[in-house]
Amino acid sequence: MTHFLDIHKTDATDLRGMIDTARAIKDARAGRPKGAPDDDKALAGHMVALIFEKPSTRTRASFDVGVRQMGGQTMVLSGKDMQLGHGETIADTARVLSRYVDLIMIRTFDEATLLELAEHATVPVINGLTDRTHPCQIMADVMTYEEHRGSIAGKKVVWTGDGNNVCASFLHAAGQFGFDLTFTGPEVLDPEPEFVEFARSKGSTVMIERDADRAVEGADLVVADTWVSMHDAQSSRERRHNLLRGYQVNDALMAKAKPDALFMHCLPAHREEEVTSAVMDGPHSVIFDEAENRLHAQKAVMRWCLGV
Repeated sequence: MTHFLDIHKTDATDLRGMIDTARAIKDARAGRPKGAPDDDKALAGHMVALIFEKPSTRTRASFDVGVRQMGGQTMVLSGKDMQLGHGETIADTARVLSRYVDLIMIRTFDEATLLELAEHATVPVINGLTDRTHPCQIMADVMTYEEHRGSIAGKKVVWTGDGNNVCASFLHAAGQFGFDLTFTGPEVLDPEPEFVEFARSKGSTVMIERDADRAVEGADLVVADTWVSMHDAQSSRERRHNLLRGYQVNDALMAKAKPDALFMHCLPAHREEEVTSAVMDGPHSVIFDEAENRLHAQKAVMRWCLGV
């Protein structure tokens, strides 16, 4: 079964093929109306289940539009619709859905939910996000970097702030695509050692640097994410702001990077918190290209999973 569960669980050659496919899909759609189907209608006759235990804007819209553009149909299911794992078991849900659909994408909290669903499904499963990783986002990020600056191999990526699920997938990508990554943030928010070790085991240089100014020196790409995630309690907001205030991406910090460095953020962003509007709307920023490329990258992932 060809699941897309995490970047480090997918062959590097296949990952490169998906990026190339995504670029070709995007190029082929240039100038078309957004509702126009792809020429090959690769998912014609296919039904895709989109499961959302977590709320979503980009993931929901990009997967739904992507399936439709490729000629397929979607069935969108929320956590409230399914009560996944609270009544019927996750394993039984996987078995039942596999009788109805050709592909399942799930955006959930606990990684164990994703893994159990994939274990028992008889159709491919795609990780749309868990609390540990966010591989679809990073496929779009790699695509975005390369369409602006060429190959990401050998480049220096700097992650600022919280070593969260998006950071984890960036570390996986560092190992699989051959770039280096520097994490700058407070020690209590360091990325999991397992993710750091994976990238290092593949030959990537991974550095932990507490001083943000030093961290971004010579950076080709600077990446930030929200300081307070959607599932964090409001009571943690002030504590996180105090921890992370020194890691805000602003014009002064970007000036330490290479003159042609790019800035990325997976969105949604809290402007003037983890990043200033001056950076988000400035010449280094490619955040809206990055958001668009979720559509193209995920179309490539779906085609790979289905072999079409």
